[in-house]
Amino acid sequence: MDSPASPARRLVLAAPVLASAWARGAPPAQAGTKVLRYVFQIAETNFDPAQVTDLYSRTVCCGFFEAPLEFEFLARPVRMRPNTAAEMPEVTADFKTFTFRIKPGIYFADDPAFGGRPRELTADDYVYSLKRHYDPRWKSGNLYLLENAGILGLSELRQRLLKARLPFDYDTPVEGLRALDRYTFQIRLRQTSPRFLYNFADGSFTGALAREVVEAHGDRVGDHPVGTGPFVLERWVRSSQIVLARNPRYRPVFYDEHPPADDARRQAMAAQFKGRRLPMIDRLVISVIEEPQPRWLSFLSREQDVLEIVPNDFADVAFPNNRLAPNLARQGIEMVRYPRSDVAVSYFNMEDPVVGGTAPAQVALRRAIGLAVDVEREIHLVRHGQAIPAQGPIAPRCWGYDPAFKSEMSEFSRARAMALLDLYGWVDRNGDGWRERPDGGPLQIEYASSPDQQSRQLAEQWQKNMRAIGIRMEFKIAKWPEQLKRARAGKLMMWGVGWVAGQPDGDTFLGLGYGPNKGQSNLARFDLPAYNALYERQTRLPDGPERLAAMQKAAELMIAYMPYKVHVHRIFTDLAQPWVQGYDRNIFVREFYKYVDVGAAPAQRPGAPA
Repeated sequence: MDSPASPARRLVLAAPVLASAWARGAPPAQAGTKVLRYVFQIAETNFDPAQVTDLYSRTVCCGFFEAPLEFEFLARPVRMRPNTAAEMPEVTADFKTFTFRIKPGIYFADDPAFGGRPRELTADDYVYSLKRHYDPRWKSGNLYLLENAGILGLSELRQRLLKARLPFDYDTPVEGLRALDRYTFQIRLRQTSPRFLYNFADGSFTGALAREVVEAHGDRVGDHPVGTGPFVLERWVRSSQIVLARNPRYRPVFYDEHPPADDARRQAMAAQFKGRRLPMIDRLVISVIEEPQPRWLSFLSREQDVLEIVPNDFADVAFPNNRLAPNLARQGIEMVRYPRSDVAVSYFNMEDPVVGGTAPAQVALRRAIGLAVDVEREIHLVRHGQAIPAQGPIAPRCWGYDPAFKSEMSEFSRARAMALLDLYGWVDRNGDGWRERPDGGPLQIEYASSPDQQSRQLAEQWQKNMRAIGIRMEFKIAKWPEQLKRARAGKLMMWGVGWVAGQPDGDTFLGLGYGPNKGQSNLARFDLPAYNALYERQTRLPDGPERLAAMQKAAELMIAYMPYKVHVHRIFTDLAQPWVQGYDRNIFVREFYKYVDVGAAPAQRPGAPA
């Protein structure tokens, strides 16, 4: 894929750069509308940064909302730069005070809440938007990222108002979050937080909203996203199609990327698009197609310009031996293959009376279930080789990941699993072939799942693995957004999910086990004092051997108590049609579509609607 001599690469590099009035800095005149079409495999939830936690809604939100900083699109390794900020923030030596200065002249997209007047972005908008995560009304699933750092006064304000059963007061000043002037805001933390800035490179979390819009739309604000980003919401058919259009108010921003000097492919891309005004497309059309075969066929029939994550069922057809199939290469299709910094896990609800708790018998049950999972078979049969076994909770491409670390997490041993169950009293007492609880009651595991094909295939593997050690497993099927709501409320016994890093640090994954994160990132509701202490310690330390040791000890505790069975780290492959130019993936830049161009108007493209 990376070779400049490959057929697909030759075609993309040879494609002309389409000059337009917009690319020179003015809106297009009489130009064909440029539309990029691609597919989600799971439905979105809503588009409010204070509420979203799922990858798909976050991906869309980053088209609307802007954080002060952003990750460079083509930089390897990752690197941050100012976005709405005028320069990188001032950070004190103790990593407790952060001062951001926002560029003047940035405007929100038009909305009736502004009374027909242009509405400039100010420091107060960031102060307000950050406070929204503390407002219980919004049930922020990302609050833990701010609370863990301890913004002075905000947690206390939240708790005081909760106790008094009063609505959150946005106008009460707090020591740790304030606007110093129209374009400057400052955050002060209770404790040292060397990586706190990473949070401000994610528009789907710390992007700015206008108070007028939130108050105008109330509980429906997630249906009316209004930000300063490159796109606006043009049309939305829930769980079916999302259409984004270029934001006429978006300020002049130009393609200026700096990939590594030895990366010929990305160097050519950076040279080709340097100076182009962003975004280069006029509309983004996202369809939701949950089943893999229709998703694959939609791309082959040229109804989609990009196939994000080739379904595992078609990996051997699309890229045998991880090389683009010759028939696809001859069509000029480009393959972009990348390991995501993620984990695919099955969590145990630690508050469930059967699989939860830290008593030896419950720990033995979880570890036995983990040992009975044939991860290699899962990778081969369900994931078609597009993953590597996980040894612990920290994913590759994040600080703290150790490729040499080995653990029980990836071990498959039915003999050990059955020995553990027998030792702690999970035995078949009535001779029906199924194990009972130590108290003699029936043992049945309920595993939440979804109706898509891959979930069904994973359920089949679970069924075989559990039957082999005498454990009944029943599957509770519901759409993914419904399962997420139940998971956050602690109403599922077990569920399988993926967790993708939004920043290049292992704290993202260790946070899955931190007690105060229950109902947010910590779906397992794990709450072990020794683990919490190690987690808190590593958050305060700068990167180095001392922090790494604390992270490894925390990971070992998570492996020992097994609130999560971490299955794999996934490898994803995307395909792009030959008319798509500049396609690449940076796993920490969700809004890749901001940097992509299409080489023909939709009516000129095969398979595109007229």
